[in-house]
Amino acid sequence: MMTSIEKKAILCIDDERIILQSLRDQLMRNFGNNYIYEFAESGDEALEVIEELNADDVQILVIVSDWLMPEMKGDELLIKIHQKFPKIVKIMLTGQADEKAITRAREQANLYCYISKPWEEDTLITAIKSGMGG
Repeated sequence: MMTSIEKKAILCIDDERIILQSLRDQLMRNFGNNYIYEFAESGDEALEVIEELNADDVQILVIVSDWLMPEMKGDELLIKIHQKFPKIVKIMLTGQADEKAITRAREQANLYCYISKPWEEDTLITAIKSGMGG
């Protein structure tokens, strides 16, 4: 009888590719191959990735999202995600979020924490670990 390893993912969303690259390097350095890492450059792309992962029975543990993105802002995106997947730990990583957006994300998306850019690798990794209950 085959037992499938439970697949768990961390999703990063940012409209700047260099930020996603940096996040990927930090995640790989700290978590190695323990998780699947997915990246999206917009809110719409992120929602597609989430649907695909969900269809493949991949459990998304954490989402790290930028706030200031074209079309859909991070708080709006996280609220949408939260309505379908309330258990996902949501972290906002941004250079410029307004207080209202952060408050909205906290109240309506159960935002776990907000980290400002430029961020310290330790701060991000600690937030991800504690968000996952570790």
